[in-house]
Amino acid sequence: MSATLFVRLAPWIFTLALLVLWEAAVRVLAIPVFFLPPPTVVAGAFVEFWGAIWKNSLWTLYTTVVGFLLAIGFGLALGLAVGWSRFVYAGVYPILIGFNAVPKVAVVPILVLWFGIGTVPAVITAFLISFFPIVVNVATGLATIEPELEDVLKALGASKLDIMRKVGIPRALPYFFGSLKVAITLAFVGSVISESVASNVGIGNMMLQAQAQFQVPLVFAGLVVLAVEGIAMYAIMAWIERRMTGWAHRSGLAQG
Repeated sequence: MSATLFVRLAPWIFTLALLVLWEAAVRVLAIPVFFLPPPTVVAGAFVEFWGAIWKNSLWTLYTTVVGFLLAIGFGLALGLAVGWSRFVYAGVYPILIGFNAVPKVAVVPILVLWFGIGTVPAVITAFLISFFPIVVNVATGLATIEPELEDVLKALGASKLDIMRKVGIPRALPYFFGSLKVAITLAFVGSVISESVASNVGIGNMMLQAQAQFQVPLVFAGLVVLAVEGIAMYAIMAWIERRMTGWAHRSGLAQG
């Protein structure tokens, strides 16, 4: 087996080893199912409740993606403004930090008062929790342009807009696409938080109902679904990063 193939198989090998260790530990230590169900029991929950799992997983994915797309648009625009203007940076950045420090679970009840339960609070929560990394990374990419480089470009007749378009934005792209990998995982957190508090559908609501009925295997099945969806979306973002910013990484490969 070549080294490259072994590396490609490594995630599957480690995942399988984790599942085997989990199963063996539960069996050997005789841990009750209501405390920690083994993987085989969780797999049984997938078979038994597949219809509900499929429906709720699609709903969670939908609200997450919509909130994430909103975060991309808003975060990119605000990040460009914060990173390029010292005035905007001084005025907006402290507000962003303070807002990001507020637990989003505390914001959900307010969203319910404004919009009711359902889709809108989940989308907005996913947006609120995921746009901050995008803003910070885009602003960082712009703010790290060397002053000497700016001076040289200005001496050559480049305007501030020219520097932003031809140097600043390309320089910020690796930061931007790298931040998407972090933001998409946070968007899932936001959706599930809202679904657990203010929704009648979604993985968060399904897990809450399963917990109330002591269906622990279904709770773990929901966790597995969230993990799979998160990994899949992360992989998509990493692929986009490699395609769009391969030039910014050594050997033409993004480290993701």
